[in-house]
Amino acid sequence: MAVTLTGNAQKIPVNYDETKMPPYTLPDPLVVKGKRISTKTAWEKQGRPAVLKVFAEEVYGINPFPASIQIATEVKTINENALGGKAISKQITLRFPEISPNLALHVLLYLPKNAQKVPAFVSLNFTGNHTTTKEQDIFVTENWVNAGFDKSYVNNRATEASRGIAERRWPMEAIIARGYALATAYYGDLEPDHAEGWKTGLRSVLTPQQRDKWGALGVWAWSMSRMVDYLIQNETQIDKNKIIGVGHSRIGKATLWAGAEDPRFAIVVSNDSGEGGAALARRWIGETVEHLNTQFPHWFCANYKKYNKAVNNLPIDQHALLGLMAPRPLYVASATEDTWADPKGEFMSALEAQNVYSLYKKTGLGTEKMPLPNTSIGQTIGYHIREGKHDILIYDWEQYMNFADKHFKIK
Repeated sequence: MAVTLTGNAQKIPVNYDETKMPPYTLPDPLVVKGKRISTKTAWEKQGRPAVLKVFAEEVYGINPFPASIQIATEVKTINENALGGKAISKQITLRFPEISPNLALHVLLYLPKNAQKVPAFVSLNFTGNHTTTKEQDIFVTENWVNAGFDKSYVNNRATEASRGIAERRWPMEAIIARGYALATAYYGDLEPDHAEGWKTGLRSVLTPQQRDKWGALGVWAWSMSRMVDYLIQNETQIDKNKIIGVGHSRIGKATLWAGAEDPRFAIVVSNDSGEGGAALARRWIGETVEHLNTQFPHWFCANYKKYNKAVNNLPIDQHALLGLMAPRPLYVASATEDTWADPKGEFMSALEAQNVYSLYKKTGLGTEKMPLPNTSIGQTIGYHIREGKHDILIYDWEQYMNFADKHFKIK
């Protein structure tokens, strides 16, 4: 994968040679205060809370808001004949009056027609809801967008020309045809993805100390949980016990954290989430903790920067994050050309997470051998490495639906 590093991140060495990797030892999430966790009861009472606490304090940040938040819901549009009559689409605005009168999360929901108690994917998108489909009734986002060199954005604002530009990543018709709903929202609604994005987002209401302790990834994970709140409380067509969190790249990182914090995600899917996501931090391949915190200083909590040049001092590693999903099904995916995200490190992390799943007598990957490209493996933990670049494509979605079918016992 071609990666553009900016500023001081350009000065940080990058390695892709396994033979040059320094030795490392992974911390054991099943050892807490010197005592080994050997039962699922001990894990749930002692191990899991301890690991979750370390990730909150040292990596993703501490959520400053109470578990229960008042949400004001406004259904803006309902299209009973979306996708050529195959689906129902809704556009819903969620507001949080206890926090701020100005903040809004705009959710786009597609539901299969004439189906009840369907499973639902919950995910965030990178460029606005209107870019996930060419359907003309979907509102064009008015928020700041990190659009790179895409000329359908002017001064980081969307134009009509940007409608449907990310459609290949959101195979709505295929998802609906399989009997799944899909809810998505623009990840920049509650924090635009730049170093000062907090000033117009959720973190603007926090003290400087609270902002240091909670980064943008925490906000994006929080957004996903608020979408779950809405679906459970308002959408009777959706099975509240069959909600799947899925995310690509930096949203894959946020999805894993959302899944760790919020057990209502029945299945958690990481697509090419790499460093700070599924990949082992201690492996010096591709992106590193130092790259993350230098190029994207707003993503993680301030404490994470302590490990820029001392990654082996991290009290945890990403296999422990994956273990926090247990006993729920977890799927990790990589891409052959996405060396920046360290596919082998993602696979090894999923492999190590099996130790937690074994407490529940669950088989994780069921193999120690990394599969050939375009081959899906695993039992309670699934994995594939798709041919191609850093992306989420129809092949990936098909594997996630197959995995969900299996675990939800959908014929």
